[in-house]
Amino acid sequence: MQSPDVPFRYVPGLSMASVVEPLQQLGVFTNGDGMSAITKYPEKMQKLDYLDYQTSALAYHLSDPDKVLILGAGGGSEILQALYHETKEIDAVEIDPNMVDLVETKYAGFAGNIYARENVTVHTAEARGFIASSKEKYDLIQMAMVDSFGASSAGLQSLSENYLYTVEALQLYLQHLKPEGYLSFTRWLKLPPRDTLKLFATAIEVLERNGVEDPKKHLVLIRGLQTSTLLIKNGIFSSSEITELKRFCDRRFFDIAYYSGLKKSETNRYNILDKPYFFQGTHALLENRVEYYRDYKFDIRPASDDRPYFYHFFKWETLEEIFALRGTGGLQLLEWGYLVLVAALLQAVIASIVLILLPLIRYRKAEKSRITTSKMRVLVYFFALGLGFLFLEIYFIQRFILFLSHPLYTVAVVLSSFLIFAGLGSSYSKRLSELKGYSKSARYGIVGIFVFGLFYVLTLDHIFGFLLTQTDSIKIAASVVLIAPLAFAMGMPFPMGLSELGRHSESLIPWAWGVNGCASVISAVAATLVAIHFGFTVVMIMALLFYLAAYLSFPVQIKVP
Repeated sequence: MQSPDVPFRYVPGLSMASVVEPLQQLGVFTNGDGMSAITKYPEKMQKLDYLDYQTSALAYHLSDPDKVLILGAGGGSEILQALYHETKEIDAVEIDPNMVDLVETKYAGFAGNIYARENVTVHTAEARGFIASSKEKYDLIQMAMVDSFGASSAGLQSLSENYLYTVEALQLYLQHLKPEGYLSFTRWLKLPPRDTLKLFATAIEVLERNGVEDPKKHLVLIRGLQTSTLLIKNGIFSSSEITELKRFCDRRFFDIAYYSGLKKSETNRYNILDKPYFFQGTHALLENRVEYYRDYKFDIRPASDDRPYFYHFFKWETLEEIFALRGTGGLQLLEWGYLVLVAALLQAVIASIVLILLPLIRYRKAEKSRITTSKMRVLVYFFALGLGFLFLEIYFIQRFILFLSHPLYTVAVVLSSFLIFAGLGSSYSKRLSELKGYSKSARYGIVGIFVFGLFYVLTLDHIFGFLLTQTDSIKIAASVVLIAPLAFAMGMPFPMGLSELGRHSESLIPWAWGVNGCASVISAVAATLVAIHFGFTVVMIMALLFYLAAYLSFPVQIKVP
């Protein structure tokens, strides 16, 4: 629907200095959020002049990039910006095939067939997966406004894994830059500064890991009223580039937040803040970031592939201060998603304690015999299995996301593989118990879990690296083969535990099911919290420790002297 009074225009971070009216646009919303715009292609390229008044245009003024990679093409605004600057070759990556279809087919005439131009190649793929399998090198790799402002600013993304802004991701991007090439990130500007400083800290760590002697000379950060742009150069910024940087910002009323040698008097001039927060933060990160991480109000430590929670900024030390500001809008700074997760864990633990202990009050102890059942062993065994199973599943889902390059495919492949082969393992356990006995059968399964788990911790990265350039079909088949033996072993301990319990204490079987169910509910929440704070490797180690506890507590029957 088109409004006759208020035309739709979406140009994030447009400078007040722009005198050219943005062109007609169509708004595209994903799940009621994640807005993008398809722009009507103009008769004359001069009408796209307003795109040169965004902070994301900076790299085009410091050099003339011939080959550009755009990660997150969306409705094509960044492609139009590259076309306006006469870029010779443009590769664009968009994960959503529906968005590509809208621009390429349904609204191709409106958009000027920009996806079909000779110098534009559009790839329907996940950005990280595409660049990992590519051998191309670029003058500019641009990632602009690929996140939703609303969800991010409300703290709803704090629980979402994002592999686009990890240390390993930035290392990968830099490997695909030509000498003197640029890596450009444009993001929404948030106050107090959080993700901009976190990305800046990530860039510093990446440059240091790459052996760069003086990282501060490879970085530039500017900000407008709504957006910020960070440039990381595969080389040192020259004096001529710094001169052009100043000219670009002065003409567009943008503020320079960082370049090597920037003076405090040169910053916070146009979009004035109470303090030059970005200038102070960037310099603190370069000079003494360990102390700055500790003292800053928010968690801005770089995200990694093992701990990919880029949007998690919460610190418990800051909670009281933020809550005290609730009357002045301070609660908007809270990471509500994280706090809801903590509350969910507390509720699950309390409910589990009640549901586990109450049945024991009504349980009547069986007649004494030479063999009886230890309720504590039953509790430990089935509770440990419930925790370990979900912890392992969550670990593998996260590890395979990067390998399969799409979260939806990963969840489908990993979960179905675990369920199918765990079911086969459960079925086979009965036959194995006839040969080896209940006790040995269950322990064989746990030993198998331990062996395969340790094997994957040590080798999975190498296996993924070897198979990364293969087709999706081969990678999916390889994923199933990798998961199958572990899942098969994981299917054995639970039915074997129930079988042994049924031989001597059949009345405890419903209770054991309940214990395992409570543990499964707790583990789904607990695994996420462990990953946020310590990483997915710790999730895997804890899963193996849970299975070790199950091994030591089995059999659940003990002899009475």
